[in-house]
This record gives sequence, C-alpha cells and structure tokens, in this order.
Amino acid sequence: MRIPLLFILAVAVVAAAAIATVHAADQTMPSVGQIAPTFTLPSQDSSQISLDSFRGKWVVLYFYPKDMTPGCTIEAHNFQRDQAKFDAANAVILGVSLDTPDSHKQFCTKEGLTFRLLADPEHKVVDTYGSLGSFATFKIANRNTFLIDPQGRIVKVWTKVEVPHHSEEVLAAIADLKK
Repeated sequence: MRIPLLFILAVAVVAAAAIATVHAADQTMPSVGQIAPTFTLPSQDSSQISLDSFRGKWVVLYFYPKDMTPGCTIEAHNFQRDQAKFDAANAVILGVSLDTPDSHKQFCTKEGLTFRLLADPEHKVVDTYGSLGSFATFKIANRNTFLIDPQGRIVKVWTKVEVPHHSEEVLAAIADLKK
C-alpha cells in the first residue's frame, strides 16, 4: 500500500512541476533593444510609481520572489550597500514582487532599505516582463533583472540571477554601456 501511495505522490509532484514549467514558457520576456513596457505600481509607502517618471535615468528593474526570505534579503542588502554608486551613475533601483505594499514596508523597515519596492500582487507587471514563476503551489516572481537606459530602452537582461555579485554586475554593465 505504501509503494503505490509514494508513486502517486511522485507523479503528482512531476505533473505540478511540468505545469509550472509550461506556464513560465508561455510568457514572453521583453528583449534587449525593446522599449521597456510602462507600468504604474504602489510602493512600500503606497505611493504610485510609474516607470515613465524615471526617463533620463538608468533604471534597474529587478524582480524577486518574496520579501524577508534569505536570497531576497541578500540581494536587497547588496543593492542598498551600493546605493551611492547607483546614485552616482544616475540610476534608480526598483524591486518588484507579488508581495503587498504593507509587506514591502515591513521588509524595508526591518532591513533598512531606502530604494523603492513595488507591489504587484495581481502579477500584471511580472507577467508583462515574463517573470512569473511558481514555487510548489505558490506564484512568485522569478529572479530576473532588466537594465533600462535613460531613453527607456531595455539594454541588458539577466535571468535566473545569482544573488551574491549581482549588484556589482549591474553597476559594471551601466559603466560599460556609458562608454
């Protein structure tokens, strides 16, 4: 009796993974050279933030799975650590997840984050940027980053971001693209 139950459970897990993969594969991710899709989302202070309001600046638009989780906290700390360098490069950092503005507010307060975290619980922007994923039965934003130039064009895309050195990678890309 135990073996058939384990077999059924294993089949269910494989099927769920296949469904999540199909969903992710159905999404179209904006590509380098394309004008970045515009949006307006609430931030941690519930103010409405529009991508268009940052024309003339570099925009680091990073998608991340969940507030207050280990990898997301490290990534946010690294962006915060380098905030002065991003400011000097005329770049703004915008983090996006499916969390609520209240969750973002708690995360920013707890971790000392001063850049904008944008709430997309209905995953409209996450979908538009081809970054919706799944973890077990939960929808999450995949860890992807889009670098948008001052004219609003996507100039670099990172998918499945490796957290430890990502902030430095983005700063290096901005420096290279400014040459």
